[in-house]
Amino acid sequence: MDHQHSYDLVIIGTGMGGSTLAYALRNSGARILLVERGDYLPQEPENWSPRDVFKLKRYKPKEMWQDSNGRPFLPGVHYFVGGNTKVYGAALPRFRRQDFEAVEHEGGTSPSWPIRYSDLEPYYAAAEEIYFVHGQVDSDPSSPTRSSLFPYPPVPHEPYIEDLCGRLREQGLHPFLLPMGIDLHAGGRCIRCKTCDGFPCQVLAKSDADVCAVRPALEDPNIQLWTNTYARRLITDTSGKRVIAVEVERDGESIELYSQIFVVACGAVNSAALLLRSANGDHPNGLANSSGQVGRNYLVHNNSALMAVDPRRRNPTIFQKTMAVNDYYFRGLDWPYPLGNLQMLGKLQAGMLTAAKPLVPTGILRSMTDHSVEWWVMSEDLPDPENRITLGARGTIQVNWKPNNRLTHEKLIRVASRMMRAAGYPLILVQRMGIDTNSHQCGTLRFGDDPAQAVLDPFCKAYDLDNLYAVDSSFFPSSAAMNPALTIAAQALRVADHLLDRQGHRLEEAGRTTSMPLYDVQE
Repeated sequence: MDHQHSYDLVIIGTGMGGSTLAYALRNSGARILLVERGDYLPQEPENWSPRDVFKLKRYKPKEMWQDSNGRPFLPGVHYFVGGNTKVYGAALPRFRRQDFEAVEHEGGTSPSWPIRYSDLEPYYAAAEEIYFVHGQVDSDPSSPTRSSLFPYPPVPHEPYIEDLCGRLREQGLHPFLLPMGIDLHAGGRCIRCKTCDGFPCQVLAKSDADVCAVRPALEDPNIQLWTNTYARRLITDTSGKRVIAVEVERDGESIELYSQIFVVACGAVNSAALLLRSANGDHPNGLANSSGQVGRNYLVHNNSALMAVDPRRRNPTIFQKTMAVNDYYFRGLDWPYPLGNLQMLGKLQAGMLTAAKPLVPTGILRSMTDHSVEWWVMSEDLPDPENRITLGARGTIQVNWKPNNRLTHEKLIRVASRMMRAAGYPLILVQRMGIDTNSHQCGTLRFGDDPAQAVLDPFCKAYDLDNLYAVDSSFFPSSAAMNPALTIAAQALRVADHLLDRQGHRLEEAGRTTSMPLYDVQE
C-alpha cells in the first residue's frame, strides 16, 4: 500500500455535512483530509450582481444532467468550498418532532426515521451555536421543545414586513420570526443587504459551511483541504468489506488516497453517483447497494415562488427574509393532511426576474418588484423508489423524477394566495419549480434499521461496508417541509460523537488510556 497519501479520515465534499463533521473532529488528533471538487468562491463585486448570479449563472458549474427522457438541464448545484451553502438562503429551522414519525399525506405516507427528535435535539442546539442562528423561542407555535435558547436574538422585521405581520395576525394566523444563520450580532459582519438569499456573501457574513466550519477546522494542523479534486470512485479491499482508497483526479493526475474511514458528503445526487460509479466485482450494482436502494427515493420538495403585488404601496424592504408561517404545517383548512411551510424569500430585484422573464421590459419588472413581497411555498414530497439517480452514457447523471403529493402543494398555494389577497395584495403570481431546482435534494442513501430497505444504519454507516459513512442529506428517509441544512449539520455532529465513541471503545479494548487518532493506521 502506498502511504504517501494516507489519512485516518477522508471526507469527500465540503457542504453542510462534510464541513460540520470536520469541524466537530478538529482537535481529535485524527489526520483528516477534506476533498472538494471546486475551489473557494471568490469575494468579488459579481457576488452581489443579479445579472451575474441569475442571468449569467456565474457560480453554477458548466455541467449538464439529464432527465428521464434524456433531456439535459442545468442543475441547481454549486461546487465550491462550502457547497450549496455558499448561495443558500441561510434559513436554519429544526424539523418538527412529528417529522421524525410516520405522517399520512394525501399522496401517501411519509415514513418514520430510525431516530427521534430527542436524539437530535442536543445536536440541533450545538449546530445553532456553530452557525450563528438568530431566532426567538416560542415564536413558532409548531416548533418542538428546546433545551436552550437560540444563541442570538431574532433578525427583526423591517417596518413594511412588520406591518404585513400584523395583517396576517388579523386573519388569525401566527407568523413568526424565521431562524436565520447570519453574522448579525454585535461586531458581526452582516450589513443586512438585499443580496443574501441566492447570492454569495461578499463580506462572508452568511453562516455557510465554508466560513463557519471549514476555516475553523483548518486551524487544526492535522486537518487538510484539497480543492479542485474530483472523486472518481471508491476502491475496496479483496474482501469487499472495507474501502481502502478513493481515486481522485487533481491537476490532471489520478491519485489514490488511503484512509481508515471514508465519509461521502457530496450532496444527495453526487453521493449516490459516486457509489454507483464505484461498482466492482464484489459490488456489481454499486458500492453499498446490496439493498438496491442506492440512488432511489430521491426527494427534492414541492417548491413554488409566490409574488404578491400591491400597486398602491411600495415595498422599501432591504432584508426581507425574516418571517414564516406554519399554521398549515400539520393540517390544512378543511383538509385533514399537512400542507407545508410558507417563508419569505429575499427581496426580489428586477435583475433577478430578467433571467426568468427575458421578454418583459425591465421597467415593468422593476415596477412589479418595487411593489411586491415574495414567499417560498414548500410542501413535502414523498419517497418513491422510481424517483432515482442513475448513470447514463459516459457516467452522465440522470435524474428520473416524477413529482408527487402535488394536490397538497396546490392547496398550499391557494391558501397562501388567499392569505395575501386578504392582506391587501390583489395581484398574485406563482412560479412552480421544476427538476432543476434541487437545492433541497435528499433521500438517495436513506438510513434505517433494516439493511434490506436502507443503505445506511442510524449512524449513517453503510450496512455493506465496515468503514464507509454518508453525511449529507442523502440519509433522509423523508423530506419533511423544512429547509434541510440544520438537520444535516445536527446529524453530522451526532456522527462525530459516534466516531469518537467508537474509537474510545477500541482504546479500552486495547488497554490504552492515552489519546490517539480516531483510527489507528496499524489496525
